[in-house]
Amino acid sequence: MRFLADENLNNHIYRSLLLQRPGLDIVRVQDVGLSGKPDPEVLKWAVAENRILITHDVRTIPPLALEWMNENRPIPGIFLVEQDASLGQIILDLLLVVDASDQSEWDGLMYYLPL
Repeated sequence: MRFLADENLNNHIYRSLLLQRPGLDIVRVQDVGLSGKPDPEVLKWAVAENRILITHDVRTIPPLALEWMNENRPIPGIFLVEQDASLGQIILDLLLVVDASDQSEWDGLMYYLPL
């Protein structure tokens, strides 16, 4: 699986995923030159790079993704992480996704975490 961690994603989630799955293909927005870029640019990059977006931005990403879907534009899978959710549960849920599914199963879908 290929993930893009939004710049607002808690770094403990990012680091824990890499510690528990060292080969996991996850990059951060700030590592690919998208720091401070607007949501449409981040989403466009995620689509172009075939990466599932993981974000805490539950306010602006869902409306943008719905707009794109209504326009029949592709979106990658998107995992929306509630700010007050248990980090341990979020990490376990993401590891479950990695271990029990294929990337293509998430195309065009948005899920709130925890599952």
